[in-house]
Amino acid sequence: MQQDVIIIGSGMGGATLAAALAPSGRRILILERGEHLQASPQDRDADAIFGKGVFRPAETWLDGADMPFNPGNYYNVGGNSKFYGAALIRYRAEDFGVVRHQGGSTFGWPISYDQLEPDYQAAEQLYAVCGKTGDDPTEPEHSASYPYDPVPDEPEIADLRSRLSSIGLHPSSIPLGVDIDRWLAAGQTTWDAYPNTCGGKMDAETCGLTTALAHPNVALLTGCRVTQVTTSETGTVTGVIMERDGKSEALKAPIIVLAAGAVQTAALLLASASDTCPTGLANSSDQVGRNFMNHNCSAVLALHPLRRNRAIYQKTLMLNDFYLRSSSEPPLGNVQMLGKITGPILAANSRLPRWFANQIAGRSFDFYAMSEDLPNPDSRVTLKGDQIRLDWQRSNWEAHERLVAKLKVSLKQAGFPIVLSQHFDRRTPSHQCGTARMGADPATSVVDAFCRSHDHKNLFVVDASVLPTSAAVNPALTIAALALRAGRHIQETEFAA
Repeated sequence: MQQDVIIIGSGMGGATLAAALAPSGRRILILERGEHLQASPQDRDADAIFGKGVFRPAETWLDGADMPFNPGNYYNVGGNSKFYGAALIRYRAEDFGVVRHQGGSTFGWPISYDQLEPDYQAAEQLYAVCGKTGDDPTEPEHSASYPYDPVPDEPEIADLRSRLSSIGLHPSSIPLGVDIDRWLAAGQTTWDAYPNTCGGKMDAETCGLTTALAHPNVALLTGCRVTQVTTSETGTVTGVIMERDGKSEALKAPIIVLAAGAVQTAALLLASASDTCPTGLANSSDQVGRNFMNHNCSAVLALHPLRRNRAIYQKTLMLNDFYLRSSSEPPLGNVQMLGKITGPILAANSRLPRWFANQIAGRSFDFYAMSEDLPNPDSRVTLKGDQIRLDWQRSNWEAHERLVAKLKVSLKQAGFPIVLSQHFDRRTPSHQCGTARMGADPATSVVDAFCRSHDHKNLFVVDASVLPTSAAVNPALTIAALALRAGRHIQETEFAA
């Protein structure tokens, strides 16, 4: 059957776009490389997840020195959101402009926060976000309240909130896509980095895809690995070639949407080079694959040897006091709680014996310090034969070190005599973005302000690759908002007739 739209990828961008387009009645086909996650005993087994890596794909990429590594991205229905921390935070209004950082400046966006605000609001409704406005002085203006109240602090986290407030900080509730009762009914763990097979996390499958598939004109095909996007002699995108069950098949549609993630989308565009597009699809600017960004992140553990932390999920509190500090000082970043670290998690990520890891984890309050990585054209995704090569050129690291140092001082002032930190290494996918960036100038960007390719008017990209900047907060809600904006644009310009 001829499709009207083919969407490659069922993660946050692809699923949200499908939900936006579904009411149009147009025939929409979503191609997903992976399969549905099935409930299993490993779902809440920290040893299996963090020690044995049972959910990690058996995939190898090359780094900038051509050394192989396992990237830790997930391929399943719902994409990486099935394992995400469900933090659905808006970018700050200032993030859309040119921001001066310690390590350089951002380029700015072709749209403002005010232009995206209605889509942020719609995305919060679609993903049933639990939150509260007014606690965070850096939070941008909302046109309406969050759909649901914040996920409640556990007693130890409520005490932590009070301690942080007492030293002059402004702890606020993380906007979360979590049905806490449903999540805990399936197991007494945090949700951060755990697979969602119970529907307790509001991820791309639970919300976006479920909404889309409620319409008979939307279909999902799993186990499909798209290897090429095809074009005509005039450069119009015509369809895709995919592999499924060992067979190759060509599919055609008048609109093709890439939503495979920042690395895989860039790789697919590059792999789709042809006589018409010798450097890859949508790449007349030579920007495809460039400006790869991955947040600078550290785990920070605060302990008092005589005080236990009995929290189960913990991840309800964040700090933006070090983010947009003042007009004269560059921003440092966001701080939020990690999902509660347990002994098996700590042992799997350190050389500590299990008994000692259990003692530390039982007393630790676990923070996630996150700083902006700045766009750099030499930080890029390329192909070496059929293999992905990711040369991440980390930037703005000194600002991140300052953030961690300031957080440590604050935590000691709040009553934690021992504060430890460990940065995340290059193998950790901490919000990858930027490889097909959005911009007004076709000479320096890949897609326009509606996520439409400058080079191919019937090709769209709606995943993290279009983000011009990484900001210093989780990108999931921004990806969803951009997908809703792109969906509205497609309906107004392509479906109007």
